[in-house]
Amino acid sequence: MTDAAPTDRNRLDGEESPYLRQHADNPVNWQPWDDEALLAAQARDDPIFLSIGYSACHWCHVMEEESFEDTEIARKLNEDFVPIKVDREERPDLDSIYQSICQMTQGTGGWPLSVFLTPDGDPFFVGTYFPPESKRGMPGFGELLSDIRESWETDREGIEQRAEKWTNAIRGELEETPEAADEAPAETLDSAAQAALRGADRDHGGWGRGQKFPQAGRVHVLLRAHDRTGREEYGEVATEALDAMIEGGLYDHVGGGFHRYCTDRDWTVPHFEKMLYDNAEVPRALLAGYQATGDDRYREYALDTLDFVTRELQHPDGGFFSTLDAQSEGESGEQEEGAFYVWTPEEVREALAETDFDAVDADTAADIFCDRYGVTEPGNFEGKTVLTVVADIEDLAEAYDLDGETVETVLDRAREAAFEAREDRPRPRRDEKILAGWNGLMCSAYAEAGLVAGPEVAEPAVEALEFLREHLWDAEERRLARRYKDGDVSVDGYLEDYAFLARGAFDLYQVTADTDHLAFALELARAIEDTFWDAEAATLYFTPADGEDLVARPQELTDQSTPSSAGVAADLLLALDHFVPREGFADIAERVLATHGNEIESGPLRHTSLVLAADGYEHGGYELTVAADELPEDWRAAVGEAYLPGRILSRRPPTADGLAEWLDRLNLDEAPPIWADRDARDGDPTVYACRAFTCSPPRHDIGAALEWFDTEA
Repeated sequence: MTDAAPTDRNRLDGEESPYLRQHADNPVNWQPWDDEALLAAQARDDPIFLSIGYSACHWCHVMEEESFEDTEIARKLNEDFVPIKVDREERPDLDSIYQSICQMTQGTGGWPLSVFLTPDGDPFFVGTYFPPESKRGMPGFGELLSDIRESWETDREGIEQRAEKWTNAIRGELEETPEAADEAPAETLDSAAQAALRGADRDHGGWGRGQKFPQAGRVHVLLRAHDRTGREEYGEVATEALDAMIEGGLYDHVGGGFHRYCTDRDWTVPHFEKMLYDNAEVPRALLAGYQATGDDRYREYALDTLDFVTRELQHPDGGFFSTLDAQSEGESGEQEEGAFYVWTPEEVREALAETDFDAVDADTAADIFCDRYGVTEPGNFEGKTVLTVVADIEDLAEAYDLDGETVETVLDRAREAAFEAREDRPRPRRDEKILAGWNGLMCSAYAEAGLVAGPEVAEPAVEALEFLREHLWDAEERRLARRYKDGDVSVDGYLEDYAFLARGAFDLYQVTADTDHLAFALELARAIEDTFWDAEAATLYFTPADGEDLVARPQELTDQSTPSSAGVAADLLLALDHFVPREGFADIAERVLATHGNEIESGPLRHTSLVLAADGYEHGGYELTVAADELPEDWRAAVGEAYLPGRILSRRPPTADGLAEWLDRLNLDEAPPIWADRDARDGDPTVYACRAFTCSPPRHDIGAALEWFDTEA
């Protein structure tokens, strides 16, 4: 009796990914992407059907219900193909490779990503969602399976020729690098800002005439360009985008936090999943907006979002979970998109009925709430209402003959009551895998908030960083794992994991002055050089040099749902070079920027992280070295309120003896220039400000140091 082949059963029950486990009961004999499945495809000489998605993906759920739970479709997949399921959040390398050919051949991409591969992994047919039967110009999935199997048997040579052509195209797009220019690109910031201005929706905010995505990177480009040039339109487009994000349906006005994107031009109805990375990057953009404009709303929405993350997305031991699903159980008893978040006027009245509002009765408070957030009987989403800000506080005060402060108090209590009532609803599923890179983004957001609002705000990120170092970092091997889930650690980290987490650790050093955070950032940066830097190609690859042999070794140069890992890494290496100048981090960053300079210049808006890194390389950042035992509270507040793009807040002990202890802890033979000869003067906290390779005299007044930056602009 022979052992059963791995493809004789669905093997996803052994996986930790919640997305993969959701498919463990399908009649399809799903395989994880592993050697067993790939060897089975070669042994059977059958094509691979690769399905890539993620836990909170709406159309992934739809295709599962329509096709992957259908017994006839499952039979075709099991008999004629080796079906493999991949969680894109665990394997962004595979997603990048096969998404690229989808975009090249179809002009678009997305999830679920459906790819047919040769047994060697070369793609020959690609698409996204397919209905079970043909409709609206899309082939039915069952019919498509039959057609592809027939072609596999009758036109194998043609399929293999196409697969070879597509694979070469992927390598050319993702792996190969142009001949490097002599120097990094210059003056790309204004080009990117002009492109953002041309594409802006000045009527509704943001970019695009259909779906609206947050685009935090573009906001940073515009704010920095406005600061540099004084061009008012840059600032206006940035704040119009921020206003749309906080006032529209992208934001959860009851519980805090941002949904993935909006399905319409006017930011009303979102896709309701909440992704950790959006709830890191949007608050960072809001905090930058607050610093640039002084608008307190941006600060408040950012801090409320971090409260949401701490409350609903933090592991008890520290790390941050990945997502909340878009669907939850609705009134029908079925899983419904947005059911947890939408309201009717009657539901608002019931939620507020027992609350004491002092100045008004509960019915009036409900009316004010409904008027503020546009809750109506017809609704704006399937008979209910996604909350959006549709009435100003001043207009409500006039309409209800109240003062503005009273209206705000009523709305605060109403939101609290609505939140408590909503807690009784069936909750969306939570994807509880903890990803190193996304946690790094979150650490940066908390760190910036700690400077803006006080270091205690950053404590959740400190706990998260400790969790990640304990569970995902191998200090002896200098290796970072990507994913933790219920005690299981798997998948080697990618460039985004190292770069995002290193930046998060460095940002936490700036707010806490904890040398452990700086040391960890430096170790991760050294690992980036060892593992992802290719000196011959003069680029940073997304996958480790000793990683799995795939059809291509991708780079990640463009900003997508998360920032470009190459851009973040380049910017990080430039910052850390101040602390270890002899290790050549700045040289690596310069060569990466030079290698991809033509791409950055020809498409700056697609490369916003690289644009920001190139701008930092060209102009230098704002550097503040503070020599003090503690950062004075008024200094913290002054720095947190100042718009200083690319700021480095370098903390050090006040005395030479104290600095010597730090150098020992960091294994540094000598003080780097950013610390050397910068002791505290006269026993008082002392700040040294530098900009564009010029430094101010030491000062005891943080305000004077910040004013000096203006004189050097």
